[in-house]
Amino acid sequence: MQDSEQQLTQKISPYKIIYPVLIGLAVVSYMLYKEFDITAFQQITFTWNSVLWLLVAVFCMFIRDLGYVIRIRVLSGNRLSWIKSIRIIFLWEFTSAVTPSAIGGTSLAILFVNKEGIKVGRSSAIVMATSFLDELYFILMFPLILLCVSQSDLWNMAGVNEGISKSLIWFAVGGYSIKFIYLAILSYGLFKNPRGLKYLLMKCFKFKLLRQWRHNANEAGSDIIRNSYELRHMSFSFWLKTFGATFFSWTARYWVVNALLMAFWAGHYNWATQFLIFARQLVMWIMMLVSPTPGGSGFAEFVFKEYLGEFLPGASVAIAMAILWRLITYYPYLFAGVFIVPKWVSRHFGNHTRNKAASPTSSNS
Repeated sequence: MQDSEQQLTQKISPYKIIYPVLIGLAVVSYMLYKEFDITAFQQITFTWNSVLWLLVAVFCMFIRDLGYVIRIRVLSGNRLSWIKSIRIIFLWEFTSAVTPSAIGGTSLAILFVNKEGIKVGRSSAIVMATSFLDELYFILMFPLILLCVSQSDLWNMAGVNEGISKSLIWFAVGGYSIKFIYLAILSYGLFKNPRGLKYLLMKCFKFKLLRQWRHNANEAGSDIIRNSYELRHMSFSFWLKTFGATFFSWTARYWVVNALLMAFWAGHYNWATQFLIFARQLVMWIMMLVSPTPGGSGFAEFVFKEYLGEFLPGASVAIAMAILWRLITYYPYLFAGVFIVPKWVSRHFGNHTRNKAASPTSSNS
Protein backbone atom coordinates (compact mmCIF):
# COMPACT_ATOMS: atom_id res chain seq x y z
CA MET A 1 0.00 0.00 0.00
CA GLN A 2 2.94 2.31 0.60
CA ASP A 3 3.96 1.95 -3.05
CA SER A 4 0.38 2.80 -4.11
CA GLU A 5 0.43 5.90 -1.94
CA GLN A 6 3.72 6.99 -3.48
CA GLN A 7 2.33 6.49 -7.00
CA LEU A 8 -0.70 8.63 -6.17
CA THR A 9 1.42 11.34 -4.54
CA GLN A 10 3.61 11.50 -7.64
CA LYS A 11 0.58 11.82 -9.92
CA ILE A 12 -0.99 14.69 -7.97
CA SER A 13 2.20 16.74 -7.65
CA PRO A 14 1.87 20.31 -9.03
CA TYR A 15 4.26 19.44 -11.84
CA LYS A 16 2.10 16.55 -13.03
CA ILE A 17 -1.05 18.71 -13.01
CA ILE A 18 0.44 21.83 -14.60
CA TYR A 19 2.33 19.88 -17.28
CA PRO A 20 -0.66 18.96 -19.51
CA VAL A 21 -2.14 22.45 -19.09
CA LEU A 22 1.10 24.10 -20.24
CA ILE A 23 1.41 21.76 -23.23
CA GLY A 24 -2.15 22.53 -24.36
CA LEU A 25 -1.71 26.29 -23.90
CA ALA A 26 1.62 26.28 -25.72
CA VAL A 27 0.21 24.45 -28.74
CA VAL A 28 -2.96 26.56 -29.06
CA SER A 29 -0.96 29.77 -28.54
CA TYR A 30 1.36 28.82 -31.38
CA MET A 31 -1.55 27.86 -33.64
CA LEU A 32 -3.37 31.12 -32.88
CA TYR A 33 -0.19 33.08 -33.62
CA LYS A 34 0.09 31.37 -37.01
CA GLU A 35 -3.62 31.36 -37.92
CA PHE A 36 -5.27 34.33 -36.15
CA ASP A 37 -7.90 36.06 -38.30
CA ILE A 38 -10.15 38.66 -36.68
CA THR A 39 -12.66 38.52 -39.55
CA ALA A 40 -13.35 34.84 -38.83
CA PHE A 41 -14.29 35.65 -35.23
CA GLN A 42 -16.80 38.23 -36.49
CA GLN A 43 -18.89 35.32 -37.78
CA ILE A 44 -19.52 34.12 -34.21
CA THR A 45 -22.78 35.37 -32.75
CA PHE A 46 -23.74 34.58 -29.17
CA THR A 47 -27.49 34.20 -28.62
CA TRP A 48 -29.87 32.36 -26.28
CA ASN A 49 -29.64 29.51 -28.77
CA SER A 50 -25.90 29.43 -27.97
CA VAL A 51 -26.65 29.13 -24.27
CA LEU A 52 -29.07 26.26 -24.94
CA TRP A 53 -26.60 24.25 -27.03
CA LEU A 54 -23.71 24.90 -24.64
CA LEU A 55 -25.91 23.42 -21.90
CA VAL A 56 -26.58 20.45 -24.21
CA ALA A 57 -22.80 19.99 -24.56
CA VAL A 58 -22.38 19.96 -20.78
CA PHE A 59 -25.36 17.60 -20.48
CA CYS A 60 -23.68 15.20 -22.93
CA MET A 61 -20.71 15.01 -20.57
CA PHE A 62 -23.12 14.40 -17.68
CA ILE A 63 -24.62 11.47 -19.63
CA ARG A 64 -21.13 10.22 -20.33
CA ASP A 65 -20.18 10.20 -16.64
CA LEU A 66 -23.56 8.76 -15.63
CA GLY A 67 -23.02 5.84 -18.01
CA TYR A 68 -19.62 5.16 -16.45
CA VAL A 69 -21.07 5.34 -12.94
CA ILE A 70 -23.90 2.94 -13.82
CA ARG A 71 -21.46 0.56 -15.48
CA ILE A 72 -19.04 0.32 -12.56
CA ARG A 73 -21.95 -0.10 -10.14
CA VAL A 74 -23.37 -2.98 -12.20
CA LEU A 75 -19.90 -4.55 -12.49
CA SER A 76 -19.58 -4.43 -8.71
CA GLY A 77 -22.90 -6.24 -8.28
CA ASN A 78 -24.29 -3.03 -6.72
CA ARG A 79 -21.78 -3.37 -3.87
CA LEU A 80 -20.57 0.14 -4.66
CA SER A 81 -22.94 2.92 -3.63
CA TRP A 82 -23.75 5.76 -6.04
CA ILE A 83 -21.42 8.13 -4.15
CA LYS A 84 -18.55 5.65 -4.18
CA SER A 85 -19.09 4.95 -7.88
CA ILE A 86 -19.02 8.67 -8.70
CA ARG A 87 -15.86 9.13 -6.64
CA ILE A 88 -14.10 6.26 -8.41
CA ILE A 89 -14.98 7.62 -11.85
CA PHE A 90 -13.61 11.08 -11.04
CA LEU A 91 -10.44 9.60 -9.53
CA TRP A 92 -10.03 7.44 -12.62
CA GLU A 93 -10.63 10.34 -15.02
CA PHE A 94 -8.14 12.50 -13.15
CA THR A 95 -5.34 9.96 -13.41
CA SER A 96 -6.21 9.54 -17.11
CA ALA A 97 -5.90 13.31 -17.52
CA VAL A 98 -2.36 13.43 -16.12
CA THR A 99 -0.95 10.37 -17.90
CA PRO A 100 -0.27 9.73 -21.62
CA SER A 101 -3.33 8.54 -23.54
CA ALA A 102 -1.76 5.15 -24.26
CA ILE A 103 -1.37 4.55 -20.51
CA GLY A 104 -4.53 6.12 -19.12
CA GLY A 105 -5.66 5.82 -15.50
CA THR A 106 -6.17 2.06 -15.32
CA SER A 107 -2.85 1.45 -13.54
CA LEU A 108 -4.34 2.86 -10.32
CA ALA A 109 -8.00 2.02 -10.98
CA ILE A 110 -7.78 -1.31 -9.13
CA LEU A 111 -6.55 0.58 -6.06
CA PHE A 112 -9.43 3.08 -6.28
CA VAL A 113 -12.05 0.31 -6.47
CA ASN A 114 -10.38 -1.76 -3.76
CA LYS A 115 -10.18 1.13 -1.30
CA GLU A 116 -13.90 1.79 -1.75
CA GLY A 117 -14.67 -1.62 -0.22
CA ILE A 118 -14.26 -4.18 -3.03
CA LYS A 119 -11.83 -7.09 -2.62
CA VAL A 120 -8.66 -6.95 -4.72
CA GLY A 121 -9.66 -9.87 -6.96
CA ARG A 122 -13.08 -8.41 -7.70
CA SER A 123 -11.55 -4.93 -8.18
CA SER A 124 -9.17 -6.34 -10.76
CA ALA A 125 -12.05 -8.07 -12.55
CA ILE A 126 -14.05 -4.82 -12.65
CA VAL A 127 -11.16 -2.85 -14.14
CA MET A 128 -10.45 -5.54 -16.73
CA ALA A 129 -14.13 -5.68 -17.67
CA THR A 130 -14.31 -1.90 -18.15
CA SER A 131 -11.18 -2.00 -20.29
CA PHE A 132 -12.67 -4.84 -22.37
CA LEU A 133 -15.95 -2.96 -22.88
CA ASP A 134 -14.25 0.32 -23.84
CA GLU A 135 -12.04 -1.37 -26.41
CA LEU A 136 -14.99 -3.38 -27.75
CA TYR A 137 -16.88 -0.13 -28.41
CA PHE A 138 -14.06 1.22 -30.58
CA ILE A 139 -13.42 -2.09 -32.32
CA LEU A 140 -17.10 -2.33 -33.35
CA MET A 141 -17.78 1.34 -34.10
CA PHE A 142 -14.75 2.10 -36.28
CA PRO A 143 -15.66 -0.44 -39.02
CA LEU A 144 -19.30 0.70 -38.86
CA ILE A 145 -18.15 4.28 -39.40
CA LEU A 146 -16.05 3.18 -42.39
CA LEU A 147 -19.12 1.43 -43.88
CA CYS A 148 -21.55 4.30 -43.24
CA VAL A 149 -19.39 7.27 -44.23
CA SER A 150 -17.81 7.98 -47.59
CA GLN A 151 -14.05 7.41 -47.41
CA SER A 152 -13.35 10.66 -49.23
CA ASP A 153 -15.54 12.57 -46.75
CA LEU A 154 -13.89 10.87 -43.79
CA TRP A 155 -10.25 11.36 -44.78
CA ASN A 156 -10.08 14.26 -47.25
CA MET A 157 -9.89 17.56 -45.38
CA ALA A 158 -10.35 20.88 -47.15
CA GLY A 159 -7.35 23.17 -46.77
CA VAL A 160 -5.12 20.46 -45.28
CA ASN A 161 -2.08 19.32 -47.24
CA GLU A 162 -1.78 15.69 -48.29
CA GLY A 163 1.13 14.97 -45.94
CA ILE A 164 -0.89 15.88 -42.82
CA SER A 165 -3.91 13.95 -44.11
CA LYS A 166 -1.85 10.79 -44.59
CA SER A 167 -0.22 11.24 -41.18
CA LEU A 168 -3.62 11.42 -39.49
CA ILE A 169 -4.76 8.30 -41.35
CA TRP A 170 -1.70 6.43 -40.07
CA PHE A 171 -2.37 7.69 -36.55
CA ALA A 172 -5.90 6.26 -36.81
CA VAL A 173 -4.68 2.94 -38.22
CA GLY A 174 -1.99 2.75 -35.53
CA GLY A 175 -4.42 3.53 -32.72
CA TYR A 176 -6.98 1.02 -34.00
CA SER A 177 -4.31 -1.67 -34.40
CA ILE A 178 -3.18 -1.18 -30.81
CA LYS A 179 -6.78 -1.44 -29.58
CA PHE A 180 -7.49 -4.50 -31.73
CA ILE A 181 -4.37 -6.37 -30.59
CA TYR A 182 -5.00 -5.46 -26.95
CA LEU A 183 -8.65 -6.59 -27.13
CA ALA A 184 -7.72 -9.84 -28.89
CA ILE A 185 -5.13 -10.70 -26.23
CA LEU A 186 -7.42 -9.69 -23.37
CA SER A 187 -10.36 -11.66 -24.81
CA TYR A 188 -8.21 -14.75 -25.31
CA GLY A 189 -6.94 -14.53 -21.74
CA LEU A 190 -10.26 -13.77 -20.08
CA PHE A 191 -12.60 -16.04 -22.02
CA LYS A 192 -10.49 -18.79 -23.61
CA ASN A 193 -7.12 -19.69 -22.08
CA PRO A 194 -6.01 -17.54 -19.12
CA ARG A 195 -3.18 -19.87 -18.08
CA GLY A 196 -1.91 -20.02 -21.64
CA LEU A 197 -1.82 -16.22 -21.82
CA LYS A 198 0.11 -16.01 -18.55
CA TYR A 199 2.60 -18.58 -19.85
CA LEU A 200 3.04 -16.53 -23.04
CA LEU A 201 3.52 -13.32 -21.04
CA MET A 202 6.19 -14.91 -18.86
CA LYS A 203 8.01 -16.22 -21.94
CA CYS A 204 7.99 -12.76 -23.54
CA PHE A 205 9.24 -11.09 -20.39
CA LYS A 206 12.25 -13.39 -20.21
CA PHE A 207 13.90 -11.20 -22.82
CA LYS A 208 16.59 -8.95 -21.36
CA LEU A 209 14.88 -5.77 -22.57
CA LEU A 210 11.62 -6.67 -20.78
CA ARG A 211 13.02 -8.56 -17.78
CA GLN A 212 12.68 -5.62 -15.36
CA TRP A 213 8.87 -5.80 -15.76
CA ARG A 214 8.68 -9.60 -15.35
CA HIS A 215 7.21 -9.32 -11.85
CA ASN A 216 4.44 -6.99 -13.09
CA ALA A 217 3.72 -9.36 -15.98
CA ASN A 218 3.43 -12.26 -13.52
CA GLU A 219 0.91 -10.28 -11.43
CA ALA A 220 -1.07 -9.33 -14.54
CA GLY A 221 -1.19 -12.97 -15.62
CA SER A 222 -2.38 -14.03 -12.18
CA ASP A 223 -5.09 -11.35 -12.29
CA ILE A 224 -6.30 -12.66 -15.65
CA ILE A 225 -6.51 -16.24 -14.33
CA ARG A 226 -8.33 -15.09 -11.18
CA ASN A 227 -10.82 -12.95 -13.11
CA SER A 228 -11.44 -15.29 -16.03
CA TYR A 229 -13.81 -17.66 -14.25
CA GLU A 230 -15.89 -14.82 -12.79
CA LEU A 231 -16.28 -12.92 -16.07
CA ARG A 232 -16.93 -16.00 -18.23
CA HIS A 233 -19.92 -16.92 -16.07
CA MET A 234 -21.62 -13.53 -16.19
CA SER A 235 -25.12 -13.59 -17.75
CA PHE A 236 -26.03 -12.14 -21.14
CA SER A 237 -28.14 -9.45 -19.45
CA PHE A 238 -25.09 -8.42 -17.41
CA TRP A 239 -23.00 -7.83 -20.54
CA LEU A 240 -25.94 -6.17 -22.30
CA LYS A 241 -26.38 -3.64 -19.47
CA THR A 242 -22.68 -2.91 -19.11
CA PHE A 243 -22.08 -2.54 -22.85
CA GLY A 244 -25.22 -0.40 -23.15
CA ALA A 245 -23.83 1.94 -20.50
CA THR A 246 -20.49 1.97 -22.34
CA PHE A 247 -22.18 2.75 -25.66
CA PHE A 248 -24.15 5.69 -24.26
CA SER A 249 -21.09 7.03 -22.41
CA TRP A 250 -18.79 7.21 -25.41
CA THR A 251 -21.50 8.25 -27.87
CA ALA A 252 -22.59 11.13 -25.62
CA ARG A 253 -18.99 12.28 -25.40
CA TYR A 254 -18.73 12.50 -29.19
CA TRP A 255 -21.90 14.57 -29.47
CA VAL A 256 -20.23 17.36 -27.43
CA VAL A 257 -18.57 18.87 -30.50
CA ASN A 258 -21.82 18.67 -32.47
CA ALA A 259 -23.54 20.62 -29.71
CA LEU A 260 -20.74 23.21 -29.63
CA LEU A 261 -21.02 23.82 -33.38
CA MET A 262 -24.81 24.07 -33.13
CA ALA A 263 -24.36 26.72 -30.44
CA PHE A 264 -22.94 29.19 -32.96
CA TRP A 265 -23.83 27.95 -36.44
CA ALA A 266 -27.07 25.99 -36.00
CA GLY A 267 -28.31 26.63 -39.52
CA HIS A 268 -25.14 25.46 -41.27
CA TYR A 269 -25.28 21.71 -40.64
CA ASN A 270 -27.70 19.11 -41.96
CA TRP A 271 -28.01 15.64 -40.43
CA ALA A 272 -25.50 14.12 -42.87
CA THR A 273 -22.90 16.70 -41.87
CA GLN A 274 -23.68 16.17 -38.19
CA PHE A 275 -23.07 12.43 -38.55
CA LEU A 276 -19.81 13.08 -40.43
CA ILE A 277 -18.63 15.33 -37.57
CA PHE A 278 -19.54 12.56 -35.11
CA ALA A 279 -17.67 9.99 -37.22
CA ARG A 280 -14.56 12.13 -37.39
CA GLN A 281 -14.57 12.58 -33.62
CA LEU A 282 -14.56 8.82 -33.10
CA VAL A 283 -11.61 8.51 -35.48
CA MET A 284 -9.94 11.44 -33.72
CA TRP A 285 -10.13 9.70 -30.32
CA ILE A 286 -8.50 6.62 -31.85
CA MET A 287 -5.71 8.86 -33.15
CA MET A 288 -5.23 10.31 -29.66
CA LEU A 289 -4.40 6.86 -28.31
CA VAL A 290 -0.89 7.13 -29.74
CA SER A 291 -0.28 10.59 -28.27
CA PRO A 292 2.69 10.58 -25.85
CA THR A 293 1.47 13.65 -23.92
CA PRO A 294 -0.69 13.58 -20.75
CA GLY A 295 -4.35 13.33 -21.73
CA GLY A 296 -3.39 13.99 -25.35
CA SER A 297 -2.62 17.65 -24.48
CA GLY A 298 -1.47 19.64 -27.50
CA PHE A 299 -2.02 16.75 -29.89
CA ALA A 300 -5.81 16.82 -29.29
CA GLU A 301 -6.04 20.55 -30.03
CA PHE A 302 -3.92 20.15 -33.18
CA VAL A 303 -5.98 17.22 -34.52
CA PHE A 304 -9.23 19.06 -33.74
CA LYS A 305 -8.11 22.07 -35.76
CA GLU A 306 -6.88 19.99 -38.71
CA TYR A 307 -9.57 17.30 -38.76
CA LEU A 308 -12.68 19.36 -37.92
CA GLY A 309 -11.54 22.78 -39.10
CA GLU A 310 -13.40 22.58 -42.43
CA PHE A 311 -16.73 22.69 -40.58
CA LEU A 312 -15.85 26.09 -39.08
CA PRO A 313 -15.48 29.60 -40.59
CA GLY A 314 -11.70 29.70 -40.25
CA ALA A 315 -8.62 28.12 -38.71
CA SER A 316 -8.49 30.58 -35.80
CA VAL A 317 -12.14 29.85 -34.96
CA ALA A 318 -11.37 26.11 -35.10
CA ILE A 319 -8.61 26.67 -32.54
CA ALA A 320 -10.99 28.62 -30.30
CA MET A 321 -13.54 25.80 -30.56
CA ALA A 322 -10.81 23.29 -29.70
CA ILE A 323 -10.12 25.22 -26.50
CA LEU A 324 -13.83 25.32 -25.63
CA TRP A 325 -14.10 21.59 -26.38
CA ARG A 326 -11.23 20.79 -24.04
CA LEU A 327 -12.66 23.08 -21.35
CA ILE A 328 -15.80 20.92 -21.31
CA THR A 329 -14.36 17.44 -21.88
CA TYR A 330 -10.90 17.49 -20.27
CA TYR A 331 -10.01 20.29 -17.87
CA PRO A 332 -12.93 19.76 -15.44
CA TYR A 333 -11.53 16.32 -14.52
CA LEU A 334 -8.05 17.75 -14.18
CA PHE A 335 -9.07 20.47 -11.75
CA ALA A 336 -11.66 18.35 -9.90
CA GLY A 337 -8.92 15.87 -9.14
CA VAL A 338 -6.88 18.55 -7.39
CA PHE A 339 -9.62 18.70 -4.73
CA ILE A 340 -10.81 15.08 -4.70
CA VAL A 341 -7.55 13.11 -4.78
CA PRO A 342 -5.76 14.66 -1.75
CA LYS A 343 -8.83 14.12 0.47
CA TRP A 344 -9.19 10.57 -0.80
CA VAL A 345 -5.51 9.82 -0.13
CA SER A 346 -5.77 11.32 3.35
CA ARG A 347 -8.87 9.25 4.15
CA HIS A 348 -7.47 5.92 2.96
CA PHE A 349 -3.76 6.30 3.68
CA GLY A 350 -3.71 8.87 6.49
CA ASN A 351 -3.79 6.37 9.35
CA HIS A 352 -1.08 4.29 7.70
CA THR A 353 1.16 7.34 7.34
CA ARG A 354 0.52 8.58 10.89
CA ASN A 355 1.10 5.13 12.39
CA LYS A 356 4.36 4.81 10.53
CA ALA A 357 5.49 8.23 11.73
CA ALA A 358 4.58 7.38 15.33
CA SER A 359 6.27 3.95 15.37
CA PRO A 360 9.59 3.59 17.27
CA THR A 361 11.38 2.46 14.13
CA SER A 362 10.58 5.75 12.42
CA SER A 363 12.27 7.77 15.13
CA ASN A 364 15.80 9.00 14.67
CA SER A 365 16.52 8.98 18.42
